[in-house]
Amino acid sequence: MGTPGTNSRNGKIIEAGLATDSVEAAEEAGLEYVGDDRPGYARRAKNGEFEYLDTQGKTIRDEQRLLRIKRVAIPPAWTDVWICPSASGHIQATGRDARRRKQYRYHERWRELRDENKFGRLADFANALPKIRRRVAQDMRLPGLPREKVLAAVVGLLERTFIRIGNEEYARENKSFGLTTMKDRHVKVKGPRLRFRFRGKSGRQHEVDITDRRIAKIVSKCQDLSGQDLFQYVSDEGEVRDITSQDVNDYLREITNENFTAKDFRTWAGTVLATMALNAQGEFETKKQAKANVKTAICAVAELLRNTPAICRKCYVHPAIVEAYVSGRQVAGLRDIIKNPDKIKLRTVESAVVKFLRAQRSNT
Repeated sequence: MGTPGTNSRNGKIIEAGLATDSVEAAEEAGLEYVGDDRPGYARRAKNGEFEYLDTQGKTIRDEQRLLRIKRVAIPPAWTDVWICPSASGHIQATGRDARRRKQYRYHERWRELRDENKFGRLADFANALPKIRRRVAQDMRLPGLPREKVLAAVVGLLERTFIRIGNEEYARENKSFGLTTMKDRHVKVKGPRLRFRFRGKSGRQHEVDITDRRIAKIVSKCQDLSGQDLFQYVSDEGEVRDITSQDVNDYLREITNENFTAKDFRTWAGTVLATMALNAQGEFETKKQAKANVKTAICAVAELLRNTPAICRKCYVHPAIVEAYVSGRQVAGLRDIIKNPDKIKLRTVESAVVKFLRAQRSNT
């Protein structure tokens, strides 16, 4: 088990690496990596409208600058608005919403690059999955209830249930929950079976059932600890401490030495499930039918991920999978799924998807 000092040092090294990667990514996109800690334009209300002030506090009257600011589309409800003076800043504006949460407006090219990178590294995440799974299985066998054992259970649930990791701010302000913010009341354990009932993002109620004897035993032990938070562990000093989303992401980075996060599990799941769903739709004769088949498949995946179809397709399904289907190509190795959909194994699908994504990357 790592000491707090070691975790802190590793965290700083990772953060430094991420900052370097982001600067290089911005430069690659022809953008400047910026932060709102540098001087920027401000916005203030005047006579029922907004006026904008430059870094010297003077009213901006130049039409080109005002047009650029307008295109950033800063919501009227935002306060403490900071606007990047440069049109090439990777962040174009920041502000606070009605609930005082910090919000960002990014440059369009940065958003595109971020989406490309998210899907571009999916094959790398898939390659790391066996290593993650081995470590999770190993840590779940640890005696007692140490940090690594509880983290392993959370990661196991991430992969099995597709439940979001959770965010303290959302739990506090919206009463919506993910794995790391759940309370004891959100799960019932009966033998090897677990039933999660909780309010998720956008206020939607969820009920998720899984059967896993090892995870069920760990969750039951977590419920026996003092406090209402579900996922807690016992430190070396005997103190009961909460597991956070940052703990989970640090755990994944420690295992893989890569910047993978809990969200990558949902993106991978969405892509694999979409591959299965599209193959199950079979062949099509017209583009209209292909479009309808894609819609049906995405809706099925969205239901499993507990997302809207639009968000599911945009954020969790690799676009190359859909493009391949619409163009009449199937993911190699899965042709038999049409004839025998009940016999296909998840690991078989995963292997086929990895090979497909590698081929896509080598062809670009």
